Amino acid sequence: METIESMKRISRKNIISPKGFKAVGIHCGLKHKKNDLALLVSEVPASVAGVFTTNVIQAAPLQVTKKVVNETQKMQAVVINSGNANACTGKQGMQDAITMQQKTAEHLGIDSDLVGIASTGVIGEQMNMVPLLSGIEKLQPMDTLEGSIQFSQAILTTDTVTKNTAYATVIDDREVVVAGVAKGSGMIEPNMATMLGFITTDAHIESEHLQTALKEIADVTFNSITVDGDTSTNDMVLVMANGLAGNHSLTPDHREWQSFIDALHAVSRDLAKMIAKDGEGATKLIEAKVTGAVSDEQARQIAKSVVGSPLVKTAVFGCDANWGRIIAAVGYSGATIDPEDIKIYIGDTVVVEGGEPIPFSEEKLLIYLKQHEVKFAIELNQGAGQGMAWGCDLTYDYVQINATYRT
Repeated sequence: METIESMKRISRKNIISPKGFKAVGIHCGLKHKKNDLALLVSEVPASVAGVFTTNVIQAAPLQVTKKVVNETQKMQAVVINSGNANACTGKQGMQDAITMQQKTAEHLGIDSDLVGIASTGVIGEQMNMVPLLSGIEKLQPMDTLEGSIQFSQAILTTDTVTKNTAYATVIDDREVVVAGVAKGSGMIEPNMATMLGFITTDAHIESEHLQTALKEIADVTFNSITVDGDTSTNDMVLVMANGLAGNHSLTPDHREWQSFIDALHAVSRDLAKMIAKDGEGATKLIEAKVTGAVSDEQARQIAKSVVGSPLVKTAVFGCDANWGRIIAAVGYSGATIDPEDIKIYIGDTVVVEGGEPIPFSEEKLLIYLKQHEVKFAIELNQGAGQGMAWGCDLTYDYVQINATYRT
């Protein structure tokens, strides 16, 4: 794939940048003050793809949306609430999710099986349907910057910032735009995507090929981040492609298929890194790059083991160049390694080579580790596999946030 730098990142980096999309976010009353209800709409039914949490316990909204993706394979709108996950809420929770879907369809004048829904917030509490249904009636999506900003704010929970990105490419002499917005800060240990992510594009592509592309890209982006090792019950990434760019239908045989893949990958990677960087209480983004592994899959496995290690995360928080924690995480990753072939960098400083320590300047690495982005490179010399993963440091604030989440 092309590097992100070679893609055309556009200034209008919001969820409605592609042709034919509108969005809005409002406060309906599920939260005390902040926006808590959002709606994204395409002018026409769009091809859709989705990846979902692999937690066996799956919230009612996720089940409803998965049915739309798998059976209808088209989506024209998605409505999202924050403040309540509608998870572990039994038969009433499922009925509430269906009612939420049907009410949105009725409001927009479209079939209910073209509506996806998502919820995020506290688990195990019944949804307060009175303000939610009243709020749906007030949703008026806009093709303006204001609407996209409201949307990105309304889906947040413990996030400290909104997360938006967009790229443009040219396919069949037509500009094709891919844009995304996400929320995610805690309970991030993806396996088929653990967050809420919504990606829009005006590319013409059938759902079957869109699903294949998303699954492959999710494995190296959304599934390569970790904040705290917890996999949630509600989380998904959806891609809607409405075809309004006017290109010929994209398939893996299309001569410019890779251009679309590069744009989708760039958006997904941006969002994944933003989520990792905004981990609850986090002060630093951690990146681990592994080369020379037996396979790409094992390289990502090792990289994720490193960025997910509580000891590595706390060492980064404390600006401690304790490479022993890095090599230990490599060792217990379950991947194939030879300790005598390992080389480790912290930033551009070699700290381990041939499995043995290399003298380094503690002062130099102290300065480096105070930066907001910290990079580790691990060379294994076992094969051609390579991969990356992203995480964040573990701070006092993470404990405080999660000790008082419901209160």
